[in-house]
Amino acid sequence: MKVDSHRVLIRPLLTEKITGLREKTNTVGFVVHPNANRIQIRQAVEALLKVKVEKVNIMNIRGKIKRLGRFSGRRSDWKKALVTLKEGEKLEMYESA
Repeated sequence: MKVDSHRVLIRPLLTEKITGLREKTNTVGFVVHPNANRIQIRQAVEALLKVKVEKVNIMNIRGKIKRLGRFSGRRSDWKKALVTLKEGEKLEMYESA
C-alpha cells in the first residue's frame, strides 16, 4: 500500500532508552504509519529531515490491556522505527531538546 511520505512519520520518540541509543549509536526513533515498510521509512526520513540513513529497524508494538476498576480497555497497536543515521549525520531537532 502506498503511503504519502508526510504521513509515514507520525512523531519522534523521546524516551530514555532511545536517547541512550542516539548518543551511542546515532540511532533515532519514530512512531510510524502501521502500513509503512522499511523502504518508505528510509525515503521519508531522507526527504523530510535531510539526513542520510544507514539502516532501518521496525517493530510492531501490541497495545496493552488496561483496567480502571471493573472496566477494561485496550491501548492501540502501533509501529516503531529505529533509524540509524550514517556517520557524521545528526538531527537538529534532537540537539535542542
